[in-house]
Parts: sequence; C-alpha cells; structure tokens
Amino acid sequence: MSATMRRAGVSPAVTRGEAAPTARPSVPFTVLIPSYNEAENVEALLSGLAEALEGLPLARLLFVDDSSDGTDTLIRELAPASGLEVAVLHREAPTGGLGGAVAAGLAIAETPWCVVMDADLQHPPRLAPALVAEGERCDAQLVVGSRYLDGHRDEGFSHPIRALVSAACTRLVRLTFPRVLAGITDPMSGLFAVRRDLWESAQLQPDGYKILLELAVRTRPSTVAELPYRFQPRHGGASHAGMAEGLRFLRHLTVLRASGTRARMVAFGLIGASGLIPNLLATWALVRWSGVGYVAAAVLANQAAMLWNFLLIDLLLFHHRRSGHWAWRLGRFAVLANFDLVGRIPLLSFLVRVVGLGPVWSTGVTLLAASAVRFVVTDRLFYRRDGRAAITLEPGPLAESAVETP
Repeated sequence: MSATMRRAGVSPAVTRGEAAPTARPSVPFTVLIPSYNEAENVEALLSGLAEALEGLPLARLLFVDDSSDGTDTLIRELAPASGLEVAVLHREAPTGGLGGAVAAGLAIAETPWCVVMDADLQHPPRLAPALVAEGERCDAQLVVGSRYLDGHRDEGFSHPIRALVSAACTRLVRLTFPRVLAGITDPMSGLFAVRRDLWESAQLQPDGYKILLELAVRTRPSTVAELPYRFQPRHGGASHAGMAEGLRFLRHLTVLRASGTRARMVAFGLIGASGLIPNLLATWALVRWSGVGYVAAAVLANQAAMLWNFLLIDLLLFHHRRSGHWAWRLGRFAVLANFDLVGRIPLLSFLVRVVGLGPVWSTGVTLLAASAVRFVVTDRLFYRRDGRAAITLEPGPLAESAVETP
C-alpha cells in the first residue's frame, strides 16, 4: 500500500512506501463516527471496529448522532458486547449536518489523533489504526484515505451517476483550490485522520458532508499523507445524499472560496455583473409584451436584477452569516440597491460636466464606486459576523450528555 505526502511551501512531492493495513499506532486515538439514521449498520460497524481495534487499549469510539430512528439507543445497547470504549453524543439539533457533527466530536475528543469515518461501512474499519500509524510514520498532521490512488475507483456507489457526480465534484474542488489542495487526490473523502495540533487551530464553519475540505482549506496543514482504499458498497440503509445536499455543497464551496474579504468582494462583483442577464431579459419582455415605456421598463428591470443579486448573495455568498427574516434582509438590500441608483446620478453629472470625463467612462466609474459601497454596507452591516460564525475547537472532556460504556 502506498502513500503520498505533501509539505507546505514547496511543490507537492510524491513518495511511495509500504504501509500495511494492519499497521498499529503507538499513541491513543479516537475513532469519530458521525451518524444519521444508521440503525441498520450499527451491529456490523461495531463488530468490524472491534476486530480492527483488537489489542489497542488506547483506542476509543465516539459516535456523534443526529438520528431520529433510535441509532443512539442501539449503540448504547450493543456497545458493551463489543469490548470497546464507546461514547455517544446525541444532538437534538443537527447544526451543520455531518460536518457539524464531526466538529462537535473534535471539540470534546481528548486523544492526540482522531480518525473520522462514516457509519455505513463504506469506509473499511480496518483502516482506522493504519491511518494513525501512517501519520506517525510520516509526521503528518492530516492523513487522507483516498479512493483515487493505485488505480482505485469509486466502486461503492449505488449508481454510476453518483460516481460521476463525485468525480466531477472532486475535480471542481481541486480547480477551486489548486494550491491548498495540491497533492491531495481525494479532498472529498470522508475517511481521514487528523492530529490534535491541526484541529485545535481550526476555525470551522461546517455545512454539510465535506468536513475534510473545510478542515484542509481553513487550517492549511503543513504535512499531508494519503493511503489508498477501496470504497465499499453501503452495508444497509439508504444514502442521505441528494439534490439538497448537492446545492448545500455548492453553497459551502462558494463560502470557502470567498472566505477572505478580497475574494468575497470579487464574488460580490461577479454576482452583481451576472444581474445584467435578468436586467436585459426583463427590459426586453416589458417593452415587447407589456407596452410600458423604456424608462419604466428600465426601472422595473432594475428590480428584477436586484432580486437576482439578492438571491445569489443570500443563498450562496452570505448564507452562513444570515440573521433575521428573509423579508427583512430583502427589504434592506432593495433600499440599498435603489438608493445607490439615485446616488450615482449626481456623481455621474459631476464627472461629465466638471471633470470632463466621457459619459461611458463616467458611468463605469460610478458603477464601480456604487458596487464598492454596496459591498461594504452589505458585508459589514447587513451580514456582519457575530460570535457564533465559527466553531473554535478546543480540548475538553466528553460532554455530560455522552454515555461511556466499557
């Protein structure tokens, strides 16, 4: 079995070495398993982990469960027979989805390493100790279980379309973050091991399934190792992936890419520029089909563009910073959009009549100025950060709501 390794500050270097799946780590570690309605898989999962962790008294299991089907109760019932040290943290509100569950688990884990894997047995339990052992061997902060090394493929998907979508999303992610993810072949993997010094430095804003992507982008690990594995078919139950999760992923990708002020401003400008399309379409439709004059059509079309821009900004760019009712957010945004339309006229007149700049160039300057003002007001006032925007992961004991069994 081979590994790839990356060091920060240099071009990705690939090293090939042997790392047996039976490799044993010498440090304590926690296997962190986020679960959502996985009752059909609990017994087989505990059995597989008991076999994988046999002879490793320093290993422990932590389930962070968001289920409504009694998965947490079943784990507590079956855990004593497994011979493993098991804790269950049941969350009544699944904030942040699977990624939020992982973040909640990392926040209470006490070991030097955490291995994250799914509860549906698509990730082989036998690789849990091997990931930590590889991290020790390479002195890596992050060890990724990759589906794309040594000719491995996404063979565990229930339909070829799912495999195609997964590969396309992986490609999109690597194109979006070419430097941060350089050398990581599977940034969408749900199987990985992370060292405490990395997760304690994290300021996470999890949203959905792809917590590894969130962790890698926000922490910029100095060393990364990879181990290949064969993605398995789901053992039982139904997949929770779907259109809603796909849209959630795209939204999260936008937030990650626009996490800096400069990147956020560029994204804001691109969204604003995209409003030209609904503006022109609305103008054409109003003039052609409703018989209104071109001035009235222009004013109404501006509202269509404003609504388009608001939807993209609210759903994608600032989704994680929303507060209050959507109607209140829309109302504020509409006032700002129409106010800067009025405010541009005096500036346009000044540039043309006093400065002597041509009408086209003057219009361009006023549009840029208005866009900058609109961004600052939107970013700093309408969608300003609060203390709840990020989750800071600090070491702490298992929560009182967690139930441990010998």
